[in-house]
Amino acid sequence: MDHRTLRVSRQPHALRVVIDRPEQANGINGDLMRDLHAVLDLAESDPSLRMVVLEGAGPVFCSGMDFADAARDNASGGDGTLASEGGRAFYGLLKRFTTVPRIVVCVVDGRVTGGGVGLVAASDFVYASERSSFALPEALWGLLPCCVTPFLIRRVGFQPAYAMTLSTLPVPAARAAQLHLVDELTDKAEPLLRRLASRLTKIDPGVIGDGKRYFERMWLPADRMEQTAVGEFTRLMSSPAVRERIAGFATERRMPWETVR
Repeated sequence: MDHRTLRVSRQPHALRVVIDRPEQANGINGDLMRDLHAVLDLAESDPSLRMVVLEGAGPVFCSGMDFADAARDNASGGDGTLASEGGRAFYGLLKRFTTVPRIVVCVVDGRVTGGGVGLVAASDFVYASERSSFALPEALWGLLPCCVTPFLIRRVGFQPAYAMTLSTLPVPAARAAQLHLVDELTDKAEPLLRRLASRLTKIDPGVIGDGKRYFERMWLPADRMEQTAVGEFTRLMSSPAVRERIAGFATERRMPWETVR
């Protein structure tokens, strides 16, 4: 089962999904979000599947927003509609990770930045190697991790999410495990996945969905968070300074602090 941005294989009780955009550092664009929704659709449609395992091709698990795509959108000179739609689509994908009646596991071996941290934070379990690191560099571009933050706070609490946002510094895997962004540090995730899958087959499939819905009700009002996250993302992405920084990186690989003023 191949998609434009993913490699998907089936195991007895799981779908194994590899983000396969290594030339773009596994960046997130519209195609990737649509393909991930299609995988979740497939998992939901088959009661024998209990788990979706997400990995990344190459040394980067996911680098977040695909700046090349964002630069093309900005070059069209729109009114912010594309940014709003993109923010809403990404928030919706993360929200679906937390509500789909299947267990979503991220297996991380490498760098995770920006929106990739959102994929990790919204997952049910995260297994990461010691080589992994997690960072939110959005502030360097004049942005904030608007759509990531609600899911990151949900997983690790306010202060770690706040510190990652304002420092932009990478968090090494061992520290991420202390913060509960990572559930298990391991270079060999397969035994953990087999153990989890074995236990999940002993649970009525409906209980997974019930559990996710129950815990969602224990959290803050979802609609208000989404409105705030998407609205702020749209505002920031509409800034001429942000657009200039994104275009400079996409076309010249110029870092944001090197932007000509």
